[in-house]
Amino acid sequence: MTPLRPLTVRTARGNFRFRVEVADSEREREFGLMCRTSLAPDRGMLFDFGREQPDAAFWMRNTLIPLDIIYIRGDGVVRSIARNARPLDETPLPAGGATLGVLELAGGRAAEIGLRPGDRVDFPIFRSRP
Repeated sequence: MTPLRPLTVRTARGNFRFRVEVADSEREREFGLMCRTSLAPDRGMLFDFGREQPDAAFWMRNTLIPLDIIYIRGDGVVRSIARNARPLDETPLPAGGATLGVLELAGGRAAEIGLRPGDRVDFPIFRSRP
């Protein structure tokens, strides 16, 4: 397992801190959170593509728990959210635009913290724009 790194999500309800595994290699991104049986509310996985992807889409192959899949632009702004993605469902869940990273949280967690498209994720891979 990779070391956990701090990540902050900023919503209208406040700032929420998570500790995330970073999947920044092809192998890590392919495996993701497959075969996990739980995910703590303050944990997650950040997928770092290294450069913006025009057509990112995720699915839930071999994923045993529901997840919120948060697609994030290069400037750290949340593009879209696939909420409570169903375990084992291989239906593609598209981002709907260019995406540099994807944050996976336990299913329902995005709603609990009031996360919406347009909110911000703070993590070193995302560059701020004025």
